[in-house]
Amino acid sequence: MLKGPDRLVDWGIKECRGDKNSECLEEIERLIDRYRPDMIAVEDYTARGSRRCGRVRELIFEVLKLATRRKIKIKTVSRINIQKAFSEGGARTKHEIATAIATRFPELGPYLPPERKCYMSEDPRMSVFDAVVLGLAFYEKIPVTTLKQ
Repeated sequence: MLKGPDRLVDWGIKECRGDKNSECLEEIERLIDRYRPDMIAVEDYTARGSRRCGRVRELIFEVLKLATRRKIKIKTVSRINIQKAFSEGGARTKHEIATAIATRFPELGPYLPPERKCYMSEDPRMSVFDAVVLGLAFYEKIPVTTLKQ
């Protein structure tokens, strides 16, 4: 949760079991009720380069519907636009982007996982950095996209 480009308000990882999408949506609703955001940023799962599975695509779609019902602005950002924006500063890999975010927000340093080897699964802590990148897209000059339904 960002309040401006340089102020991190809240961050963390929530684990959902069982019906993950409905549990996640309930948690997102609680966060919306608590923080009353002006805007929600999500990954453009329809864009070239998105690797989101069907369940996550459905979750993003439900988040978009929730934001629309609550009259909250929506920004969608493609992974490619994120990579382009950060590569200008020398961060090309997902880990390099996460390291750049941890440098900008030192409080996220403890969440930065070690660099992933090709045989390793992605560390769940990386989702914190994914979320911050999407939030920063609103403030930075990372192009936002219109989701193709």
